[in-house]
Amino acid sequence: MRDLGFLDAPVLIFGGPYGNLAATRAVLDEAERLQIPAERVICTGDLAAYCAEPAETVALIRAAGIHVVMGNCEESLAADRDDCGCGFAEGSACDLLSDNWFAFARRAVPAADKAWMAGLPRRLRLRLNGAVFDVLHGGVDDLGQFVFASSPAAVKSAGLDRLGADAVIGGHCGLPFVDPLSDGRLWMNAGVIGMPANDGTPRGWSAVLRPAGTGLMVELNAIDIEPDQPARRMAERGLPWAYAQALRTGLWPNMDVLPAAERARQGRPIRPLRWLWTPGRPAKLPQIA
Repeated sequence: MRDLGFLDAPVLIFGGPYGNLAATRAVLDEAERLQIPAERVICTGDLAAYCAEPAETVALIRAAGIHVVMGNCEESLAADRDDCGCGFAEGSACDLLSDNWFAFARRAVPAADKAWMAGLPRRLRLRLNGAVFDVLHGGVDDLGQFVFASSPAAVKSAGLDRLGADAVIGGHCGLPFVDPLSDGRLWMNAGVIGMPANDGTPRGWSAVLRPAGTGLMVELNAIDIEPDQPARRMAERGLPWAYAQALRTGLWPNMDVLPAAERARQGRPIRPLRWLWTPGRPAKLPQIA
């Protein structure tokens, strides 16, 4: 774990650049627009995945000087594995498509960047307005574990108990959500920037945490991403057409990893969220989609 200490100003978090250079530029531009400096910007991992500019994306992230948590793609690339470690079921559509894009990323990312990935922390801790946040990629013990909004509260509560945190901010599942638990703790996902959230819109997502009185303003913000250039680059480099098409349609080509509740929401545009959270105080979340 890497401890960022006590922070007293807004923090921006995003996940899954996925080798989408245009999307990565967009989220870094958003941080600049919000006047949030690099030391308060965090990526939840998976820098190189579906899209066609993994080396360029990693270079941009490194040059920006932001914090990065190790994702399963970083772990696999650093160890020179032949599998992305995403946790896809063997033989599923996601698994078969990943053979193509991960092999491409494995060839494209320079050895020096793979060595840098090997040193990334699996967890970041920060304290904001009295609340302890842990930022990680998937599950508490497994980078490849999918945790969704519909995942059992008992799983999230047990993870928070293990960590000794008030809140977890995760990545990996590709969908933004905030889940306030009955004991006043929080599990959330900042969403990803490099691929749409299966909601029928070509948008990426990020989260912002802002100190607000005795609590925190929790935001999930959509970022418009121009899909044509990343999709063209994928076609030029022989990457799966299905994911290039997803950039334009906002719909995933398959939903192998999704629980029933998340499957049912395909194509329903997600609304941004702005919600005041007081740690330790149970509260209901406004409907966001």
